[in-house]
Amino acid sequence: MLKLNATKVKIIIDNYPNNKTEELEAVNHPNNPDLGTRKILFSKELYIEKEDFMENPSKKFFRLAPGQEVRLRYGYFITCTNITKNKTTGEIEEIHCTYDPKTKGGQSPDGRKVKGTIHWIEATSAINIEVRLYSHLFDVDKPDELDNYLESINKNSLEINKNAMIEKSILNTKSEDPYQFERVGYFYIDPIDSHNNNLVFNRTVSLRDSWNK
Repeated sequence: MLKLNATKVKIIIDNYPNNKTEELEAVNHPNNPDLGTRKILFSKELYIEKEDFMENPSKKFFRLAPGQEVRLRYGYFITCTNITKNKTTGEIEEIHCTYDPKTKGGQSPDGRKVKGTIHWIEATSAINIEVRLYSHLFDVDKPDELDNYLESINKNSLEINKNAMIEKSILNTKSEDPYQFERVGYFYIDPIDSHNNNLVFNRTVSLRDSWNK
């Protein structure tokens, strides 16, 4: 199980030492300990999913927000202290945080609890990939029952993201293996379009199936 950041935003941990990286241990699958563990890098600069941060959070938003402390999975507790925005677009470009070095592995020696745990990926070692997210071809469950089934074609049945990031450990696995990207689904490497300088992954199964609601 690998971490994938499809819509990312950068985290800067201001009180983490410059030019330092360390290895943390992560499980390959949370529900199958037999699959073992792997080493992941941690440093001053990380990426998180955009949806894991909210500038003006609701009361039930337990992920990262200004002044709010969360747990980086397998990492440390961090607290957002400031954000940097693009002066033209207003988009958030960087989220500045501090970390508690005593919380390595996600536990606090003083026993304090945090409600939110978020995924992340180390920025300098992450690999850029293309992901193709396939979903249902039709907007309805039974298009064959419509007078004109073409009117129910899902215009968003394929989404392509050429700027996704993934752990460097992907290079150490076999290309024919299936991959589970956390919170996204199951993927295979595209046998035609993928090569060493441009890895392309096709989603075969989504973890969020709208027909199962």
